[in-house]
Amino acid sequence: MSVTRSNHAGPNANIPWWLSAIVILGALLMALGAGIALLQPARLASPHDQINGAVHVYAGYFAARALALSILLVAALTLRARALLQSLMLLTVVVQALDLVMDCMEARWAVIPGVVVLGLMFLAGWSWLSRHAPETAP
Repeated sequence: MSVTRSNHAGPNANIPWWLSAIVILGALLMALGAGIALLQPARLASPHDQINGAVHVYAGYFAARALALSILLVAALTLRARALLQSLMLLTVVVQALDLVMDCMEARWAVIPGVVVLGLMFLAGWSWLSRHAPETAP
C-alpha cells in the first residue's frame, strides 16, 4: 500500500511571505480593475472612445473573470493549496503576457510597465512554487 501526499499541504505549508504578498497584491489589483470595469468602464478606454452598451457587456465579462481569478488566488493561498496556487499563478502570468501584447497593439504605453511588473512577480512566484513542490511518497 502506498500513501501519496496531496499537493494540498495544509495550513502549515511553507509559503514565503513575499509569495503571499505577490498573491495578495495581484488579487487586489485584479479586483480593483474589475471594480473600475463595472463602475467606470470609460477609464479602461482611450478618451476618444465611445462607451456604449457593448462596452458595458464586455466590461462585465472582464470584471467577472478578474474577480474569479482574484478570489481563487486568495482562496488557494488561504488554504495553502500549493498545486492550485501554482496553476493559478501560471494562468495569471499568461493573462498578463496576453494583456501586454494587447497593450502594445493598442499603444497603451502608460500601463505596460505595471503589466510587466505584475507578470514578472507572478512568474517569480510560480517558479518558486515549481521548484519547491511538496514531495510525494512512493
